[in-house]
Amino acid sequence: MSDFIPVNTPLLDGNEKKYLNECIDTGWISSEGPFVKNLEAEFSSYIGQKYGSCVANGSVAIDVAIRAMKEVYKWQDNDEIIVPNFTIISTAQSVVYNNLKPVFVDAEPYTWNIDTSKIEAMISPRTRAIMVVHIYGLPTDMNKIFELAKKYDLKIIEDAAQAHGQSYYNKKCGGMSDISTFSFYANKHIACGEGGIVITSSDKLIEKVNYFKNLCFSKDRFVHNDLGWNFRMSNLQAAVAYAQFEKLEKSIQQKIKMGELYQELLKDIPAQLPVHKTDYAQNNYWVFGLVLNPDVKFDAKEVMQKLADKGIGCRPFFYPLNEQPVFQKLGISDNIERPISRNLYKKGFYIPSGLGLKENEMYRVAEAVRSLF
Repeated sequence: MSDFIPVNTPLLDGNEKKYLNECIDTGWISSEGPFVKNLEAEFSSYIGQKYGSCVANGSVAIDVAIRAMKEVYKWQDNDEIIVPNFTIISTAQSVVYNNLKPVFVDAEPYTWNIDTSKIEAMISPRTRAIMVVHIYGLPTDMNKIFELAKKYDLKIIEDAAQAHGQSYYNKKCGGMSDISTFSFYANKHIACGEGGIVITSSDKLIEKVNYFKNLCFSKDRFVHNDLGWNFRMSNLQAAVAYAQFEKLEKSIQQKIKMGELYQELLKDIPAQLPVHKTDYAQNNYWVFGLVLNPDVKFDAKEVMQKLADKGIGCRPFFYPLNEQPVFQKLGISDNIERPISRNLYKKGFYIPSGLGLKENEMYRVAEAVRSLF
């Protein structure tokens, strides 16, 4: 369909081509290039942490962050990390890869972030950290997280992949934790196709992150005392990400404007729209999600198919982690009901939201959605 509107259209209208040509002209295309170093230094400073370490994507950022924490803080196999039940599998997968156990906490029904009122009941003597994932552009309410971390001597891991440039009160998302991760996937506010970064202010953690992401090279270069990964980011990726970072604030303002337009165009449909504003943050609308009201007879899959037939691309909400077949097969899941996550998956989806989306396309999307009701 020639007039199909994809769920995401990136916007590459800055210095991306200029910086890529610079990489080619200078021959710096590997992970040793200057754009990698500049991105690490400037992005970590912007977030409010001392150090950054660029990696191949957002998922491996979580892998290596947890590996570094396990090493530095002497966590044991089968120690536990609290994880939101409503998020991408990468979070819990990284916990499992590091021989730790994810403990799933249900979502809050309106913000879709982890329900902080349900965390304490899931803490055990083996709990070592709380992983926070800021969902779809709206931060988690962090004050309760800070209280629990202090009370139980827990570390905080922040996955801010969906919250580039977002703030909780006056603190940047990714700047409130012991270690944080970001993704630079094609649909993010900073997009370079793939890519990610680990951010921390800990000397010991950044040393371990850099060690494990780089095949555990030692002072004798090809002598290895541990097994790590090649998770490095190339200078080519970093060049695009750096160009995107230069215009991040402009991109955020554009996303907010787009979100506000959708809020107006869709205000009367029988669905829950994203929370526009809380006491601690304004939504910066990484994506614009909808959750169908209980009395709507069809579910998200049916709506997405109907919209696809009209040339509108959509994506489903996350599948509940406690119901993931792989975690059930591994014996990680439990019998505790997490009904909010289940309902969000059944009734939730998001509509085209990329920075490259044109205003007339937004009107067409909104009209297609309204026509279903």
